Amino acid sequence: LFPSSSQGAMMDNRFATALVIACVLSLISTIYMAASIGTDFWYEYHTLSPAENVSEAGRSIWEEFVSEEADEKTYTDALFRCNGTVGLWRRCITVPKNSHWYSPPETDMTTNCISFSLSDQFMEKYIEPGNHNSGTDLNRTYLWRLQFLLPFVSLGLMCFGALIGLCACACRSLYPAIATGVLHFLAGLCTLGLVGCYVAGIELLHKKLPLPDDVRGEFGWSFCLACVSAPLQFMAAALFIWAARTNRKEFTLLKAYRVA
Repeated sequence: LFPSSSQGAMMDNRFATALVIACVLSLISTIYMAASIGTDFWYEYHTLSPAENVSEAGRSIWEEFVSEEADEKTYTDALFRCNGTVGLWRRCITVPKNSHWYSPPETDMTTNCISFSLSDQFMEKYIEPGNHNSGTDLNRTYLWRLQFLLPFVSLGLMCFGALIGLCACACRSLYPAIATGVLHFLAGLCTLGLVGCYVAGIELLHKKLPLPDDVRGEFGWSFCLACVSAPLQFMAAALFIWAARTNRKEFTLLKAYRVA
């Protein structure tokens, strides 16, 4: 017996629907991942009175914050005092627009950001932040480096998977979609690893430099985008692999029927 044409069309529509959904999930996860990499709200510090903290001693900390020689302890203290936010590439603090000593206190605030240089991304972390003689903290050093590298590996895998998908469309075959699914699965693992590395790095940092009593820290929306991106990548991978493998099996079964 041969499958009817209507049954074949139904199966083709099923596979096509799965692929469309997988492509949409892949596109959304790519946008989320790119947005999380490019924004500065992975972790946020909320201070009760940031304007007061910038005056006098706080002003010198702000000046050191923007300096190229600022070490980890220096810019972390500034983040604590000035409603700071941290991204994968930049760190930001909120300060009054006019912070000169002769100016009255202002309520009009502005956000200033400083980028991490490439050397900063691969710089060693110390057991005592800011103390170069305390020895290298290997755990925090490699966690920091991984959280910088893993998002780009994840994006690269998804882009390569999309390229394979385009080749599969050109060849009019679903079988290469297995490779696309595998690459999306690996990208999901990289994104999940990124999230884990970032959380572990923040926790280890706060053990070295505890939050002051009047400062509250929380993960920001950029971090949440990365968290959402990982399951979307896994779901897209599952759909790509399911559609390719199931279509392959049914095509093999159809050939067996025709031979018989």
